Amino acid sequence: MKKLDFMLALALLACALAVVNAQHRARTVFVELEALKGEARDLEVEWGKLQLEQGTLGSHARVEALAKNQLGLISPPLDKVWLLEAGAQP
Repeated sequence: MKKLDFMLALALLACALAVVNAQHRARTVFVELEALKGEARDLEVEWGKLQLEQGTLGSHARVEALAKNQLGLISPPLDKVWLLEAGAQP
């Protein structure tokens, strides 16, 4: 009887240690998950800012202003402009 009690006590101890280990791993993984979620939120905010910046930098008015001011480009006179319709031959 004593041997059976001792074996059951060892099995109970092993199970208790396994439960503690599993809970510790679960908590560790949960903390890592929350950190990664925070990083993902930060990256989404940065992505939104970059999209806004790209839209601003690529706007037609800004490109036109840079072409005129920095490159000295001008719009051609209207008599030099050809308008083509889709499918038309020049």
